[in-house]
Amino acid sequence: MIATTPVARWTWGRDNQAADKVVACLHELLTAYTVLARHRLASDVPNVSLSVHEAGKSNSHLFQGNFELDATSPSVDIAHQLADQVKNSLRPGMIGAVYAYAKSTDMMPGGTGALHGGELFRLGASAFVDYVSTDLVTFSDLWMPYDLKGRAQPAVHAANAPRLAAALRDLAEALGSETDPDDPTYFGKPTETGIDNYFDDGIASDVWSRFEIPYRYNEFTHAPGFGRIGYRRSADGEVQYVPVHGEHGVLGYLWASDTENAASFEPRDVEDDESYTAGLQWLDRLRSAHDRGLSPSQALAELAGLTENNKPGTLDLASLRDIASE
Repeated sequence: MIATTPVARWTWGRDNQAADKVVACLHELLTAYTVLARHRLASDVPNVSLSVHEAGKSNSHLFQGNFELDATSPSVDIAHQLADQVKNSLRPGMIGAVYAYAKSTDMMPGGTGALHGGELFRLGASAFVDYVSTDLVTFSDLWMPYDLKGRAQPAVHAANAPRLAAALRDLAEALGSETDPDDPTYFGKPTETGIDNYFDDGIASDVWSRFEIPYRYNEFTHAPGFGRIGYRRSADGEVQYVPVHGEHGVLGYLWASDTENAASFEPRDVEDDESYTAGLQWLDRLRSAHDRGLSPSQALAELAGLTENNKPGTLDLASLRDIASE
């Protein structure tokens, strides 16, 4: 299972006197990524995002970009090659902090014989003043004795937990710093060798239902930026709506209210990845329509392809949500 927010996080950090912060940051990131790839926890070709901040101006970037790298070369060589590309594109200004990260969305088959998708890991590195740090975040429960619903998974744990433990050990050695488990998350408690589950009265907790499902649903009912970005995602009273169909039936309902400047997607089953992913895509489309100046009803008509002979339904939002939850 893959959560929307981190399951666990580990960090490494040390003093660094290197004058070139871009090289230092990239070297840490690529060194760590090489360790993950060696333990078959990441693909061989990383996609790296890098940002260079202007000194004294946290919101000012001298560079932002993405790179797909050739992981067959030594990490130190790649770091220098990429740093040269970055420097040729830098805006004028003094370099402050440098940040880079890479995502691992797949890994080589483990003992279960399965290739797992989704965002398994996010690896980050930073360099500022005279210090470099690296952090590893996982969104998956593959390394835990029990999954996020509290169900035992001995075969999955046996196949993957030793790989994570070995990777954490080798990361400490490669980065020249002890592994520092971060604070517990909603889903698990990171240790120096892996992740521990939560237990209630001796029974593994169902943290998926307790935290992941409410978090997912919240995305459809609360607009970002404290409700100030895009349309509102909740309304009192009647709304216009259309059903959204997927391969296996109705995934949810796209709705709009001009009166309240609101529009969103009401998923039928937010736990279902197909419904959840489709819903997020509809939210992105609504955000784009808002940014183009469309009213909620205009956005609904355009996105749903409505015509004079194809009118949306009308219903109060509370009742529509009841229907979606049936």
